[in-house]
Amino acid sequence: MGSDRAADAGRSGRGRRWADHRRTLEAIAWKYRTGSPWRDLPAELGPLQTAHKRVIRWAADGTWERVLAAVLAMADAHDEVGWTVAVDSTVCRAHQHAADARKRGRPADPNPTITRSDAPVAA
Repeated sequence: MGSDRAADAGRSGRGRRWADHRRTLEAIAWKYRTGSPWRDLPAELGPLQTAHKRVIRWAADGTWERVLAAVLAMADAHDEVGWTVAVDSTVCRAHQHAADARKRGRPADPNPTITRSDAPVAA
């Protein structure tokens, strides 16, 4: 009886049907494009809870990674991918104590611990 109802409705029998993915994607895009909080989502884009839950669910199950891979593969097939690397040379200075500067009366460590990086060596 319950399975007939679920089969007739075209769903699992739990909760309601999913909201339209297109409208939800538009809501997600609006949120990140504007940088606005979820509570400011326009009413025509649906309930904020729907979009927010969908973002969280898709992040957890790997959907966003699959979408990005598909979009990149499609763009690469049409030679529309341009990989540009930008390097920022901003200098950040730390306070002397943040760098564990030698303090009065405390000798410097004669054997500092060196941690090697896993990054490849530059040629």
